[in-house]
Amino acid sequence: MIDSSDIVVTMTAVLSTMIALLGGLIYVQTPAKSGTSSFYPNPKTEPSKYAYEMYHTIYSPIWISIFGIIVVFQLYESWSAKEYNLYLLLLSLPCILQPIIFPSAFFSSPDAQRPLSQRYATKANIWLAIYAFIGNYWYTHYFYSVLKASYSMPSTRLNNVPIAMYFATMFYFSSYHVFSNTLLRKIKTTFEDSPRKRVLYVSTVFVLSYFTAFMETLTISSFPYYQFEDRDLAYKVGSAFYGIYFLVSFPAFLEFDKDVDEKGEGRRKVTCWNAVVESCGYGMMIMCLLDFVRLYLGIPLTIGV
Repeated sequence: MIDSSDIVVTMTAVLSTMIALLGGLIYVQTPAKSGTSSFYPNPKTEPSKYAYEMYHTIYSPIWISIFGIIVVFQLYESWSAKEYNLYLLLLSLPCILQPIIFPSAFFSSPDAQRPLSQRYATKANIWLAIYAFIGNYWYTHYFYSVLKASYSMPSTRLNNVPIAMYFATMFYFSSYHVFSNTLLRKIKTTFEDSPRKRVLYVSTVFVLSYFTAFMETLTISSFPYYQFEDRDLAYKVGSAFYGIYFLVSFPAFLEFDKDVDEKGEGRRKVTCWNAVVESCGYGMMIMCLLDFVRLYLGIPLTIGV
């Protein structure tokens, strides 16, 4: 077993190398002549996406703070399965109910003038909710089988995964994908299109995916009821394994319903059903990648036990 100081040194080296690589790739880029570099969508030309991303940017530190207080002060120690479900459901409701109760997202979103089924936030929620469901219902078993992970807190379960985790994934993934949107959009709007820019974009997706997965694994390490047989392996290899999710979903979500605020015949109209189909399709891509890794490692997959 490697001690914690070795983990810190190793992961610092890995992440520093990744950041240095991105720094080098940024250095050789040609700045765009358009002058429209931005982390967030243009509020004039993309008001629906702008409002959605600003809403989640503001809500993210709120749920992170609440979640941090729960973990640091170990408030969960007195919780039953019902309380786990209730508290994590409550944290997910601002994400789930936003297109229904606050369609303007407090940033003048055009969603307020659209029927519920045509709102960008509704379709984005469907996309993320299905992705979160697939991730919990199916992908969790790859962590059980490959990384020997387990949940041991009181829980009601669906396919041997605590239902509370289905709720938690909704607000986790909403934040992850909004923040990935900001970084990937910054690259797309800052530099001239070229092979070097495409290499930077793909490299950023890889680094961001690994970093997101590692940070979640690290920050939840103080929660004693999510365990790994080998936590060192979980940090190093497990972060790459978990990062496979985001290799697919980060660039996919950035492009989701990108014409929602466009007018005219040439725009692509995305319906709620399109959101369902797209999310299921990307979900299957991720599942295949996870299974390819499992097959390469020669580890049997056990589902629902």
